[in-house]
Amino acid sequence: MSKFLIAGAAALMTGNVLAACPSVVGHDAGGKYPHLFEKVEFETQHGCQLDFSENPQIKALNSRIAGNPELKPLAQRLPQEPLVIAPYQTIGQYGGVLNGISKATESGTSDLLSVRHVNLVRYSDDLATVVPNVAKAWQWNDDFTVLKVELRKGHKWSDGAAFTAEDIAFWYNHMVIDSNIIEEPKSRFLSAGKPIKVEALDATTVQFTMNEPSPGFLDNFALDYAQPFQPRHLLEQFHPEFSKDADEKARALGFDNGYAVINFYYGQSDWKDIPTPLLKDKAASDRLLEGGFTAIAPTLESHLVVEESLEGRRLVANPYFFQVDTAGNQLPYINEIAEVFIGDEDIQTAKLIAGEVDYKAQAVNLPQAPVLLENKDKGNYEIALRPTIAQTSFAFNLTDKDEEKRAVFNDVNFRRAMSVAINRDQINEIAYFGLGKPMQYTAFDADTSPFVTEELQQSWTQFDQNKARQLLDEAGVVDKNGDGLRDLPSGKKFELNIQYATQGTPTEVVEIVANNWSEVGVKSTIKEVTSDEYRNSQTANDLSVLSWVMGRPLAMIAGNTETLVPPYGNFFDLRTGMLWAQHRETNGAEGVAPPASVEEMKQLTDRFVTLKAGSDESNALGLEIAKRVVDDLYIIGTVKAVTPVYRSRALGNFELPRTSSYEFYRMYPYLPSQWFLGNEDMAKN
Repeated sequence: MSKFLIAGAAALMTGNVLAACPSVVGHDAGGKYPHLFEKVEFETQHGCQLDFSENPQIKALNSRIAGNPELKPLAQRLPQEPLVIAPYQTIGQYGGVLNGISKATESGTSDLLSVRHVNLVRYSDDLATVVPNVAKAWQWNDDFTVLKVELRKGHKWSDGAAFTAEDIAFWYNHMVIDSNIIEEPKSRFLSAGKPIKVEALDATTVQFTMNEPSPGFLDNFALDYAQPFQPRHLLEQFHPEFSKDADEKARALGFDNGYAVINFYYGQSDWKDIPTPLLKDKAASDRLLEGGFTAIAPTLESHLVVEESLEGRRLVANPYFFQVDTAGNQLPYINEIAEVFIGDEDIQTAKLIAGEVDYKAQAVNLPQAPVLLENKDKGNYEIALRPTIAQTSFAFNLTDKDEEKRAVFNDVNFRRAMSVAINRDQINEIAYFGLGKPMQYTAFDADTSPFVTEELQQSWTQFDQNKARQLLDEAGVVDKNGDGLRDLPSGKKFELNIQYATQGTPTEVVEIVANNWSEVGVKSTIKEVTSDEYRNSQTANDLSVLSWVMGRPLAMIAGNTETLVPPYGNFFDLRTGMLWAQHRETNGAEGVAPPASVEEMKQLTDRFVTLKAGSDESNALGLEIAKRVVDDLYIIGTVKAVTPVYRSRALGNFELPRTSSYEFYRMYPYLPSQWFLGNEDMAKN
């Protein structure tokens, strides 16, 4: 340690008066982690003492949070150990409304979710380093079976209640593995398929004990939308394990029982963008408020919902947010977020051109880029093209309700035929202006997974319609009545209706694919639907053809292998083999038994999550898994491309993302809590 640092530390310990801290900004701020300091670390490094300031509008903003108590002084709202942020470019200014667009509630919303999101940890903007956030520090034992996580002293929920390790233990022990709240735990929250042990060792220390080595467990939270904490102080009042009068209290508020109240807040889902009580049932929300309960569950995020309707939602800054800048200003700088729901792509584009939006990346498809670029000065915004991780992919329903179609889809010759029938070069030129790379779906993102070879990326991607016709013949899909179109083996008409949503599949892509398949005799039609309609039909096993963006970085799959086993994703992904998943989840009591290769893959993935990502053993197993993905071809890739990122020139401290990707949770690695409005000079990076 330098003499300067030693002197600074000594001054802090002896209580000597220190100078005000410097307003450090930029990429070379000098902390242990990029742009981040713990308070003591920052003060020691600079021989100073942080003085804290608040948003002058924070009391007015707090008054709009229905049920929130009167605001405490700032010193009682900040943690004793706040996270200190060195802004990208400059100390920001308070105020303003961040305007954004989503498709609908639960549809195309991760853009704005990522702006307010927090988790135990996050990836830094290098997309390689896991850094602190809600958690201050963590430590694994030698074999990655025991993880201790240290929280911040004095951290508080948005209603002022203490946030402690008990909130994490409550989330896991009394929500995740309580079937009254969550029917079945997600596999990423289990170890060896079984619940883990979660203990609050003290107020600021939580311990996770695994059933097998799980080195990717914590890192997964750096990418995950799910937050491993819930406000125990609110929810335990309605949980029968904690409150004898939980059901009575719930019935007095018009609910059937205590669990109904918990589900009203939580929504039986770790997806936090489900409709809030304000939209689900206004009358019930009002009853909760009249009963002395907050209308919206408290949060640790930078902003929380105060208004919601079918047209959009409004959020205000969290008055208890745990981050400050290097000048001691409590973050976030931005007062409000205004989110409007617009499903129509043309209307969305018109609003972007008019400069009525401050940030947008999700569901801005590359074909929109030329008109957006043409009008950027008029609308006072910037457009940049950033690489993606996931690529638009297609699949056939391996457990289709039509059993003859199902049999055809399960023939690998059919899937290979439909892959080589696709003209990926044409897709690249027309939909992606030649800026993408045609490639096969390998599950692992090739740019973050060094074991994914070029051979695998190009497997079954050649445009060869003669080969496609030969393979279709081998699959028994031939023209039986001489009308030029292929029929099912029984002679029944065979037609594919491709329903798609532009959030996951650009229209230009699906048009080319449908035309290519029709050219080899498999008549294919297309129909655009909303993303909600698509997802609900997919989950109900009602679609024969599936299409969405798929592919994940190594860091994500190292702790979450759901895209490698039926149904090959969650509600928000492309999913196929729904009845295979049902068979597995019910131990064979329901659904359809999958082929042996599915169980073999499950055994490989179970072992994969016990290995440290990037190790030789992990890479060797990852290569074997990727080979099986390509051999099975349950999901067919097209082109890995680039996508537009839109931001207003008035948005300061904005850092262009390395990738425009849901997989790293969009803007979460780029510290949007330090964004501010009103500085147009900061927008051009």
